[in-house]
Amino acid sequence: LNVGGDDFYIDLLFYNLNLRCYVVIELKTGEFKPEFAGQLNFYLSAVNEILKHDEDNPSIGLLLCKSKNNLVAEYALKDMSKPMGVSEYTITKSLPEELEKQLPSVEDIESRIKK
Repeated sequence: LNVGGDDFYIDLLFYNLNLRCYVVIELKTGEFKPEFAGQLNFYLSAVNEILKHDEDNPSIGLLLCKSKNNLVAEYALKDMSKPMGVSEYTITKSLPEELEKQLPSVEDIESRIKK
């Protein structure tokens, strides 16, 4: 995303057709820090000004962190006016069974690529 001649790199940017808005996701490998909220707020402002159309709803932001202190996250987001949230993620060695049944296997993907 180019803002004022400087390039900025959003980790993940999606458009949700049902909500009719952009979804900005920032991935952090450590514990939540208050400055992450400022960065996400900046990205949301830029996406709303540069990419969003008049008929789109305001963009939504999500910070995914390895861990967070709930009180620190609450204070960091308290006076932010844009819709954003903070959540934790967990890394596992295998997929949950219900997801594994819904996704193709590595072998299925490889065979489709070879076609």
